[in-house]
Amino acid sequence: MTHTTRTNTGSAPTKSPRRVATRSLAHLDVLISGASVAGPALALWLARYGARVTVLEKAPALREGGFAVDFRGDVHRTVLRRMGIWDEVHRRQTHMGRQTVVEADDTERVALPAFFMSGDVEIFRGDLSKILYERTADRVEYVFGDSVATLTEDSEGVDVTFDRGAPRRFDLVVGADGLHSHTRRLVFGDESRYLRFLGYYVAGFGIPNHLGLDRTARLYSEPGRTVVISNYDGDPDRAGVGLIFRSDRLDHDRHDIAQQKKILADRFADMGWKHAPKALEGLESADDLYFDAIAQIHVDRLSKGRVVLLGDAGYGATMGGIGTGTALVSAYVLAGELAAAGGDHRAGFAAYEAEIRDYAKGCQKTADNAGPFLAPPTEKKIRSRDRAYRVLGSRLLAGLFKKLTEKAASDLVLKDYAPVDRQP
Repeated sequence: MTHTTRTNTGSAPTKSPRRVATRSLAHLDVLISGASVAGPALALWLARYGARVTVLEKAPALREGGFAVDFRGDVHRTVLRRMGIWDEVHRRQTHMGRQTVVEADDTERVALPAFFMSGDVEIFRGDLSKILYERTADRVEYVFGDSVATLTEDSEGVDVTFDRGAPRRFDLVVGADGLHSHTRRLVFGDESRYLRFLGYYVAGFGIPNHLGLDRTARLYSEPGRTVVISNYDGDPDRAGVGLIFRSDRLDHDRHDIAQQKKILADRFADMGWKHAPKALEGLESADDLYFDAIAQIHVDRLSKGRVVLLGDAGYGATMGGIGTGTALVSAYVLAGELAAAGGDHRAGFAAYEAEIRDYAKGCQKTADNAGPFLAPPTEKKIRSRDRAYRVLGSRLLAGLFKKLTEKAASDLVLKDYAPVDRQP
């Protein structure tokens, strides 16, 4: 088992990456549950190594829109380039501009430059998912509108039944189905064993662009809650609302949209910002509501038998944990280690975990303070946060801040697994 050489500072690698011999995976049938980002990214690499790949998604089609995600640092850039999607990600990036923290009367408190939130390049999760789908659809089987019902493993493979489709058999199964992974629950046990609630909730939905924003955002905080109105794509008619609030663990149904809307309406009913009431008017009619706890997933191990976890299913953080970049890096490593092991899942999974566990934990740790930073619990802490924004966003400290934000994302020396097929 080969370990990466890690740096103490998150700076550039201290030695050149090692080139690793790989073998074809043409003898493998792999089922990937989840077609957001991690799943299709892994499918891209496995298909290049020759594996037969099926990606299963419970939604009836690719999910559009979603929050913007960013990439930062050499490791992210290297993986995007090796995937062959660097130029396309740049072509579809948000081009988000500065974001402004405001007072209740909407006067500016502090302005944040674009790099502060958007990294080297930023793209909507839905657009990234579409890029990955477009690059894999001709050699990967996608099945939408279905999900795994049961998994039964023996020494030669995994028998899978589905909610709708006919039973099938696969050599390996990958759970890339997010923070609330159904695959993880079936194989590793109930979510309550692995999900760590961090004391905050986050929500997002679309509204008419009544502020006339153009690739910018306005953010207002009161103790324990924050409202953000933003326009990321330049559409003059549409904007997005983000809501973050401090709370004890809520006893609610994750699938009951009406209940979630009531929770949000109650929590933000008396928000003091002059634009908050207008923003919340769009909540009742919103058909794209996202609502979840700010939480993290901590599992004891990433694989069990022929089943392995990837992305948020194995080391997720709702926000602030560089999760999308980690998912792409981890997909690259998982496929590479399987190919280096010639498809031996025991060796490949063990090597994947050895390579990625500390890296994923380091990225995840950056999200530990996401809730308190975005929605500080007291007025004093709001003022303290805004002073930090002002200092870190200054031209004088811009370079230092960039290095700090890249530290966890760059703290890995990537191997060069030399895919059989280098073409995108």
